Amino acid sequence: MQSWTDTLHFAFQPVVNLTTGGVTGLEILARPEAGDILARARREPELDGQLAVLAVRAAARKETLLPLHVNVFAGTLADLGGLTPLHNAVREAGRLPWEVTLDVVPPYTHVPQPALLEALAALRDQGFRISADGVGDGDAPLRLLVDIAPDLVKLDASLLARPAAVRAMRTLCDELGALLVVEGVETEPQCAAALSAGAQWAQGALFAPPSRLPAADVYVPHLGPGPEPETRSGPSVREFVRPAALLPVTASADQVRALLTGSPEVSGVLLVDRAGVPVRSVHRSRFLLSMSGRYGHALYADRPAAKLGDPPRTVGVDATAWEVLDVVAVGGRDRTSDDVAVVDRNGRCVGVVRLADLVRALAENQVEEAAGLNPLTRLPGSDAITGKADRRIAAGRTFALSWLDIDHFKQVNDGAGFAAGDELIRSVGAALQSAAAGNARVGHIGGDDFLVLADPEGLVPLAAAVLDAPWSAGGHPVTLSLATVLCRPGSVADHRQSAACLAPLKKAAKSLRGASWVVGHAGQAGYEIRRGVPPLAPAGTEAVGAEPGVG
Repeated sequence: MQSWTDTLHFAFQPVVNLTTGGVTGLEILARPEAGDILARARREPELDGQLAVLAVRAAARKETLLPLHVNVFAGTLADLGGLTPLHNAVREAGRLPWEVTLDVVPPYTHVPQPALLEALAALRDQGFRISADGVGDGDAPLRLLVDIAPDLVKLDASLLARPAAVRAMRTLCDELGALLVVEGVETEPQCAAALSAGAQWAQGALFAPPSRLPAADVYVPHLGPGPEPETRSGPSVREFVRPAALLPVTASADQVRALLTGSPEVSGVLLVDRAGVPVRSVHRSRFLLSMSGRYGHALYADRPAAKLGDPPRTVGVDATAWEVLDVVAVGGRDRTSDDVAVVDRNGRCVGVVRLADLVRALAENQVEEAAGLNPLTRLPGSDAITGKADRRIAAGRTFALSWLDIDHFKQVNDGAGFAAGDELIRSVGAALQSAAAGNARVGHIGGDDFLVLADPEGLVPLAAAVLDAPWSAGGHPVTLSLATVLCRPGSVADHRQSAACLAPLKKAAKSLRGASWVVGHAGQAGYEIRRGVPPLAPAGTEAVGAEPGVG
């Protein structure tokens, strides 16, 4: 009699890093030819656990080195706990638990959450990575998602029609230390939308459809740079992580040679201890050169490969690209091409980053920034500032958007000459940049107009720095006008609305005499005069209001 396993096969679909275009792993999908095996697995935890074991064994038969993603229903984990048979199957396949990501699949309704969280904690202690699948399209409570603290969050591509939701999920992922993945990407516009909304990984038919043979080569459309990070510390190393080739620290040199010669795409091997912590790093070229030398194989083949390795270079998963470059810069030049191991909070290896990927991304970022700089002040234009404003809006953060210009600038140019005018603009821009602290960002729109994005608590010292300075051009005193709109969460939908709120404040500031500053709140009528003399006020008086704040 034919067993249900006889009509079952598995397909593999790549998960793609949208920054590097490389494959970060393979999701293993059960494909029964007949019957309702998957529907039964949803109801029968033992069957679902058996499917997970068969998925790992199917991957072992294909001899792929890529990390694996295995689907398990949430109810199965709550019912069966640690999935001991799966752990045994991973070990028998010669894989390490941290090379396997468990995609926790909904439904979550009626699943006992304490039991689920206990099971996930046990699996994480064993080394498995955890992915929350079906988020945004399933029934995963937000509170449970936070409690799970997954390594990955997978969203359905249908949410790309609501980019604000995807951006908000990216913000939550950043807080949880998770990567954001979009599933079901089928078109290039969807891919571009995923990258624009902040997704770091993706999978779908656009890159490669599910197939019986694991695919390492995928189609990735040419895409522009993703969202610029909020700070200037550089993009996160998470965006560049590639799968690591791992072997036990006890592996022989012949075992390493077999892996390298059979996998030309592997640039190096990390030797890890039983906990998955990198102990030695074996560089492909240096290792094979040693093995291919005279008597090399005879000398080293049966000896521990660790003797031909180097101390590993490691960074944490929260490191930035610039911090990786700092690590690479330490040591001899012969190791500049070594992979850098990325480790989690327990020191376990979760992948590697390559210097070429970092240099390429940082160079593209620098070129993009340089192209948008104003040639007079070397400050970014309005697009850079408004883009950051949009990210703060999506993240639900309060911020202040300010506009500043030089009063009667045409008269400055006419009276003192354009060279003096240019010098004054450069000086004002430099003063703004010097006064900008923390997350404040300064942009030069053009002419004598500047934009400043800042936290509300940084407004007073910034305003004092530029408004109290004794400005002059050609020996004649010059004053500045500053207008600020405070934007609380929900008060504006995007940077266009914040700019619209700023326009009447700018007009009000320009109507005042002397150095002026007015502050308003998005969505509220009226404004507060912080500096400047109203046109009808007696000379020598100044309108002073309360300190601007967020309360």
